[in-house]
Amino acid sequence: MSKYLDPKADLTFKKVFGEHLNLVLSLLNALLPLPEGMEIKTVEYLSPENIPENPGKKYSIVDVYCTDNHGRHFIVEMQSYWNTEFFSRTLFNAASMYAKQLEKGKSFGELKDVYALCLVNDIKAFPEYGKEYIQEYYLTNKNHTADKHTDLSMVFIVLPNYTPQNRAEKKMHDLWLRFLTEIDENTDDADPELLANAETSEALELLRRSAFTPGELLAYNQYWLNISTEKSAMERERAEGREEGREEGLAEGMEKGEKIGIEKGEKQKAVSIARAMKQHGDAIDYVVLVTGLTKEEILNL
Repeated sequence: MSKYLDPKADLTFKKVFGEHLNLVLSLLNALLPLPEGMEIKTVEYLSPENIPENPGKKYSIVDVYCTDNHGRHFIVEMQSYWNTEFFSRTLFNAASMYAKQLEKGKSFGELKDVYALCLVNDIKAFPEYGKEYIQEYYLTNKNHTADKHTDLSMVFIVLPNYTPQNRAEKKMHDLWLRFLTEIDENTDDADPELLANAETSEALELLRRSAFTPGELLAYNQYWLNISTEKSAMERERAEGREEGREEGLAEGMEKGEKIGIEKGEKQKAVSIARAMKQHGDAIDYVVLVTGLTKEEILNL
C-alpha cells in the first residue's frame, strides 16, 4: 500500500491548505504574481459561507478563502476537470467577494483586491493555448496594456501542463507545483528536494495515508469515484450529440451537432448562473436581464 494520498482530492487539499495557515501563505506567495513589495506576510482564514454555491454536480468548490495583512482576499480552488462554465463561475465568485466588501457607509476606495487561484487538474483546459501551464487574467486598458488593475485577478494553473524547472529565483513556485503534480497514491518515496523544504515536507506529512481515519479514506475514494462518474457522463453527452448530428448527414450533421452543442452549453451556462444568482438573493428581473431566461424558467429552478 502506498505511503501517500493524492493532494488534488477535495479532502486532502483542504487538509493541507485549508487548515494550515503557513502552508497556504507559502502557496499563495509562490504561485500568485503579487506586486513587488506586496508579498503576503500574514494570513487568516475567512468563512466561505458568503461565497455563492456552485450549481449542479461540479465537484469544484471554493476550498480556501482567506485574507492577508494588506486586506486582500484570496480564493483558492482545486478543479478536477475542465468544463466551459468553470471560467465564468470563477469570475462570478471573485466578483461577488469584491462586491461584498462594500458595507453600508464605506467608500469604494476601501475595496481591496481579490485574487482567485484556480488549480486545474485537466489537460483539456485552455486548449487554444497549447501546453502553456499558467494563464493570468486582470482588468486592462485595451489600448494601453501596461495600464493593469489587480482589483480582480484570476490565475489558472493547468497542472498536467506543468514541467519542473531548475530555477533558484522561483524555487517555491516549482516545489509547490511538483508537490501537486508528482505526489499521488503511487508515491512511496517523495523526492529529496520536497522532503528537504520545510513547507513541502510538512505538507507531505499531512498526506500520509496513516494520518487519515477509515471514514476519511472512504470519503477520499468516493471523491475520485464521483469524478470518474461525472467525466464519463460528460463524454457520453458529447458522443450522443455527435450521433444526433450524423443523422442529418455528415456535412449537415456536423454543423447541426456543433450548433446543438453550443445552444445546450449556453442554456446550461445561463441556468447555472441563474441558480447562483437566486441563491445570492438577486432580484428575479435582474436575473432575467443577465441570463436571458424567462421569469418562469428562473422561478422553476
